[in-house]
Amino acid sequence: MSEWILPFLEMLQYELFLFSAFWILIGAIDDLCVDVIWIGRYICRRLHLCRHALPLTVNQLADPVDHKRLAVFVPAWREADVIGDMLQNCMRQWSTWAGRYRIFVGCYPNDPYTATAIIDAARGNADIRLVLVEHDGPTTKADCLNRLWRALRADEIAEGYTAKAVILHDAEDSVHADELLVFNCLISRVGAVQLPVIPIRTASSRWISGHYCDEFAEAHGKNLVVRETLGASLPLAGVACAIERRLMGHLAQINGGRPFDAHSLTEDYELGIRMGAAGGRTIMARIWDHEGRLVGTRSCFPDTLQTSVRQKTRWLTGIALAGWDRLGWKGNIAQKWMLCQDRKSIFGTIVVIAGYICLLLTAILAAAQVQGLYQPPAMRAEIIILLWLNSAFLLWRLAVRAGFVAALYGPKEALLSVPRSIVSNVIAIMAMRRACTNYLRHCFGAPLTWDKTAHHFMPDKLAHSG
Repeated sequence: MSEWILPFLEMLQYELFLFSAFWILIGAIDDLCVDVIWIGRYICRRLHLCRHALPLTVNQLADPVDHKRLAVFVPAWREADVIGDMLQNCMRQWSTWAGRYRIFVGCYPNDPYTATAIIDAARGNADIRLVLVEHDGPTTKADCLNRLWRALRADEIAEGYTAKAVILHDAEDSVHADELLVFNCLISRVGAVQLPVIPIRTASSRWISGHYCDEFAEAHGKNLVVRETLGASLPLAGVACAIERRLMGHLAQINGGRPFDAHSLTEDYELGIRMGAAGGRTIMARIWDHEGRLVGTRSCFPDTLQTSVRQKTRWLTGIALAGWDRLGWKGNIAQKWMLCQDRKSIFGTIVVIAGYICLLLTAILAAAQVQGLYQPPAMRAEIIILLWLNSAFLLWRLAVRAGFVAALYGPKEALLSVPRSIVSNVIAIMAMRRACTNYLRHCFGAPLTWDKTAHHFMPDKLAHSG
């Protein structure tokens, strides 16, 4: 029986190897181009060759005291566990900005516990407004944000002011004290400002929760920076971002009074792309505070396999599948390249699956060889070349990610980022299967549904407990 099974497995291994190795090499070259652009930009900034470079520290920011109010949108559904702490933290961190911002918190009539938590946090503070969505929840996050937009418009008319910018946050975010200063100083230059999102790993989830630290450290430290350098549209993260008020009004005007698309699973991503198409420029602001910490928003992400797969399914469906259908391939060559970067994840996951199957077949054939059941032929020259090239690129890829993780979290987390890359691949494979299934159903008429991430703790509480 082994006379035909093992040769068949060898043939299958060879074909899978060529397929996966070739496309892994193409993807590695693609990623290397991004790395080279980032390195070039980094050198230019260090040599002060960039004419319009952003300030690197808050000390270099001059607050334009124009007394224009900043509006903060926080959509909430079943966030009673965290929303009170989040609002209290905002008031503490932004105490010197009292009267210069207003937080609009959206919740639903059938979510009384969240509404009660908001009312308790807002008691005696005019900077926080509870806004009820007209109908029961849950709906999409974009639907709640559109309700907050209408509340802001009503507030502006009633009090005779126009907000300077609209800032987006989630109910579990831990904001930075200098966030409003950065937004207030930079939003007059551009259409939108994105601050880094800094995931906080839970003590009980070193691998699942920790892999978000690795991905965001590299994405917000390198990938979005390169997009800005190339002049491509920056997808917003949905938190820690500010949109200039007139640009937001323009987007609302061209979308029937609703700046956010209620039918989108990733309204923040699409908003950033649509802003770029409308002529608005978005920047990634990486600025350090007086203590040398990066100004950004610290957030908690899923810490179990099931919840992480659910969240990644929504991202993949909204960006790589529905986003392709909804946004197309508009823009210049840099924009198309970045869209390809966003959407290659589905195909990339298929390549990874092929690679893992190839490794499994290699192990089976090696075991058969040890048992004297089969003697495979010598490796071909093209296989050896691909192996060496992909091995070198893999080491480079892991080193680059580890470098960005080390800069943000230290050497211990940087070392953990290497094995966590396998965890990331496993989650991506599981999410890809669910995303493709969901989108296939959508193609046959089923609506795309919002699969909300549940939050149970704030990053500040993790810091105090850890």
